[in-house]
Amino acid sequence: MNVQLNHTIVAAHDKKASAQFLADILGLEISPPFGPFIPVQIPNGVTLDYMETDGDITPQHYAFLVSEDDFDTIFSRIQEAGLTYWADPYHHRGGEINHNDGGRGAYFDDPNGHNLEIITRPYGSGS
Repeated sequence: MNVQLNHTIVAAHDKKASAQFLADILGLEISPPFGPFIPVQIPNGVTLDYMETDGDITPQHYAFLVSEDDFDTIFSRIQEAGLTYWADPYHHRGGEINHNDGGRGAYFDDPNGHNLEIITRPYGSGS
């Protein structure tokens, strides 16, 4: 069986600004609008489709596996933007990155409170 995640919908109060935030931090481009969505395509083919909502947003978690070099570039953008970042998903270890599985990882929030993560090693893959 071959099953792949194709896309997911991301709730936002301002879909264009939220999509642009993610694209800017990760060094990606937003795609042209598709129906009510502003898509951001990730290089592995998965698309995050930002959809605007006026209601409350339940924060979700989105983790992005990146290379060591890309981690440096993205982490620099996080710092340059003055974003708060954490080494853990519970936001207890502020201003730190983690070294889980012999890699590096950091968590940060998007403008809607979604918990974003960049990691260089999948969890459970190393030392």
